[in-house]
Amino acid sequence: MTATLLATHRVEKPWGRHTLWPGFENPAPEGDPVGEIWFQTPGDSTPDLLIKYLFTSEKLSVQVHPNDEQAHAVGLPRGKDECWVILAAEPDSTIALGTRFPTDRETLREAALDGSIEDLLDWKPVKAGDFFYSASGTIHAIGAGITLVEVQQNSETTYRLYDYGRPRELHLDQGIAVAEPVPFVPHPMPGDVGNGRDILVEGPKFVLERWQAGSREVAMPEGITGWLVALTGGGTIGGTAFRAGQCLTVTGEARLEADEGSDLLFAYPGDTRI
Repeated sequence: MTATLLATHRVEKPWGRHTLWPGFENPAPEGDPVGEIWFQTPGDSTPDLLIKYLFTSEKLSVQVHPNDEQAHAVGLPRGKDECWVILAAEPDSTIALGTRFPTDRETLREAALDGSIEDLLDWKPVKAGDFFYSASGTIHAIGAGITLVEVQQNSETTYRLYDYGRPRELHLDQGIAVAEPVPFVPHPMPGDVGNGRDILVEGPKFVLERWQAGSREVAMPEGITGWLVALTGGGTIGGTAFRAGQCLTVTGEARLEADEGSDLLFAYPGDTRI
């Protein structure tokens, strides 16, 4: 068994914040706000999954990601399915997922150009504890006042459709080609399977589980890596200590001891729970 603590990479963003999440040091008041914290695997490897925290004070751009087949067609290693576990949200916080009604691509393009795409999208209120799976092709935008953990296929291919007048590049041709401008359909959540274990998503690209305090045996099949994220609390896995704000990769077999009050995420690639 190998349990490896991952390095954190703080990403400063104009839409970020100076107040983060327990386990992370807040940026200095006079410093740039932090919008993302990534967990990086050692070396030059490009693992299947990427885990990050997001801290928003403004709306993020309206964007969409390609699927595997579309990514391969332009020489990219994989598409990007992603999901979000909402840790905290201000009372009026929202996330846009899909369009309010089926829309043709020409209408979508015109709406992106004139800004009416904001009204075309389905903005959903969010609160702590919510979970959303955004499959590739889903038009989406994360709103302001949200703290979340994102689990995604390890790809940073993002096609930006609209950015509220900010001076950043848009990718209308690529984005509209891969977008599915239809109402969002929630991904099935298998739910509680006992022993403090909830399955948030089971495929098609990865499995995400949520674990509470206690002991459990973890056994990863050969060649499969798991990612353990401590939202709160801490403990040990395979003798390696961890705490809130940290993430580890796990291979082989190990015993997990999670302290009382711990709230953990465990992710791994594939379409079936282990």
